[in-house]
Amino acid sequence: MNPRIATVSPNSQNYTVTIRFTNRELLQFDVNPYLTKGFFRELQDRAYFNAVRVALGSIKWPHGQDFCPDTLYELSEPVTEYGVGTMIDSL
Repeated sequence: MNPRIATVSPNSQNYTVTIRFTNRELLQFDVNPYLTKGFFRELQDRAYFNAVRVALGSIKWPHGQDFCPDTLYELSEPVTEYGVGTMIDSL
């Protein structure tokens, strides 16, 4: 079983979210591929996108958009002090 989400920070300029998992990994998930798909279209509104919160070990927006925590973990990229790529040990 993959770790669950501890914290989430939206990056509305590029429609990604930075996620701290319960195992302390810091990863970035790209929401862009989902923005034109039905239920997720509302996330194109930057203010609404920024309303993401941790819910039940995953992430969720006010109108119910969410992602499986396993999907978030498997499809995310490690964050570095310079962006996405290599893990940061100090965070």
